[in-house]
Amino acid sequence: MISRRKATYPISASLRHYLYHFGRQSDIPLVYDDLHRFVGSVPYENPEGEETLWLTVQYPLEILEELRPKLTAIYAMLKIGGDLALAEHLTVDRIDFGEFGNSRPFRICIRNLFNGNSDFYYVKVADASRLYGLELEHLLSPNRLNYLVNGNTLIEEHIAGVPGNVFLEQYLHSPDLNKVRIAKEFTKFNERCFLRLLGDMRSVNYVVDITPDIEEIQYRVRPIDFDQQCYDGKMKTYLAYRFDSNKPVTRLAFRTLNRKTIDQYVEEERAQMARRARVERVRIASLLSVMKKDTLAPRENLDRLRRDLERVFPGEDLSGCETMGQLTARHIEIMLQ
Repeated sequence: MISRRKATYPISASLRHYLYHFGRQSDIPLVYDDLHRFVGSVPYENPEGEETLWLTVQYPLEILEELRPKLTAIYAMLKIGGDLALAEHLTVDRIDFGEFGNSRPFRICIRNLFNGNSDFYYVKVADASRLYGLELEHLLSPNRLNYLVNGNTLIEEHIAGVPGNVFLEQYLHSPDLNKVRIAKEFTKFNERCFLRLLGDMRSVNYVVDITPDIEEIQYRVRPIDFDQQCYDGKMKTYLAYRFDSNKPVTRLAFRTLNRKTIDQYVEEERAQMARRARVERVRIASLLSVMKKDTLAPRENLDRLRRDLERVFPGEDLSGCETMGQLTARHIEIMLQ
């Protein structure tokens, strides 16, 4: 469905003010451009020895010595409030580059020298639509996100979970799978994405968090890619179940749940999002006020999506929405009424 790389949109002064006011703007080192100074790369292999889309990159010693303290300082700011005294035993174990993504991300592996434990974070180019996507996820979903911005550098905390494509291939047909619960969660995930117009939720763009509970296993589907926040003009881009890579779980959901149950879960999720919106009403109003003024997609995308949504909501006149931010705000309002 997504045929071309999305354009990058600048961060406006109003959005930077919002980020500063709510603690997202930070004095982290500006490392995104410096990370591109690598001189070699090899395909990264997962623990099973299979090649992935990531490349592990190498740097000249003098550049690595310059980058290492900056990258550990960023981790300290992201995780422990910037106390560098608590980060002296941390080192950069590996740097991976993802040329495949819109954000062309770097994945930084930080290792604890005392116990060998490793953790990850991501360095991406700061893009306005991606930031709006992160904020809407933080405010309207059951998930909380940790990220920092400075200049053109965006730092995102790693979101743990089984990659969606791996889950569908290796877990979906397991005899231990609770089919009803994964069908329920995917139904709710689809609704969360559609309500706030987060697109491109192919199976590689979300993870499944699996948590043992009192008697059964709970599942939480979480997006990990926010590039396509209210960008595409085709409405089906915002419906996760319409992607070919999600067909296995879509078929499972329609086999496992009847129409009345699906409607129940959809209404449950809307009710939960409405409660979150009320709790965060000041912050959401501030975010949407800034978002309405920004250009986040080509005009033709806006016009097409507006027409598609008017067919979904008969009687709603969306002609007054002149930006994707205005359309997103109105769409959220309609769905949470």
